[in-house]
Amino acid sequence: MANSNGAFGLRPIGVVGQAANTTGVTEYRIAAGNTNAIYQGSPVIPLSTGFIDIVGAAAGGTVGLLGVFWGCEYVSSTTGEKIYSNSWPGSGADTNHPVTAFVYDNPMQTYVICSDASLTNEATARGHVFANANFAAGTSGSSTSGISSAKLGVSTIAATAALQLRIMGIQNDPDNADFTAAGIPLIVRLNNSFNSANGAIAAGTPSTTGV
Repeated sequence: MANSNGAFGLRPIGVVGQAANTTGVTEYRIAAGNTNAIYQGSPVIPLSTGFIDIVGAAAGGTVGLLGVFWGCEYVSSTTGEKIYSNSWPGSGADTNHPVTAFVYDNPMQTYVICSDASLTNEATARGHVFANANFAAGTSGSSTSGISSAKLGVSTIAATAALQLRIMGIQNDPDNADFTAAGIPLIVRLNNSFNSANGAIAAGTPSTTGV
């Protein structure tokens, strides 16, 4: 039976270790003139301008992932009213007011992301735990729901530490347990988080690799 999971990007579920799981977000800013749509569950990066953007939005350079976008608020340039949204549409903000983004940025945060392809069987899937992988469709999403369509790219799974995601486990979900189909919920954390002690890469433009 096929899995019921559709693409939803990264969903926070906990933290590594026994620390309190507050699943808290931090406020950052999006440039009011930023035309790149950012979806709930999308990986985002810090820019050298002091703003954030969706990963892969610009060419050249590499930078650690800041975290996962969960929503924003801004003042509409049309109505003058404050808008709360789970996505940044890429336009429509009054440039006289800040665009505030809410980002899950704890480097030890864990997330669920679904696989973009079959993992063959449970034993093979279990063998991928503690391996690394890149995103599939990391920059896309739905303009209707505002939800990211990022998945974990099964074909990219490898021991390579430079890949963007570390697989930490498999979520126990009876409705999504068909390992022969896409949509297996994998528990991951971000590799080389910008906020981690070993993620000291200067804010700048993102790598387009693996998104």
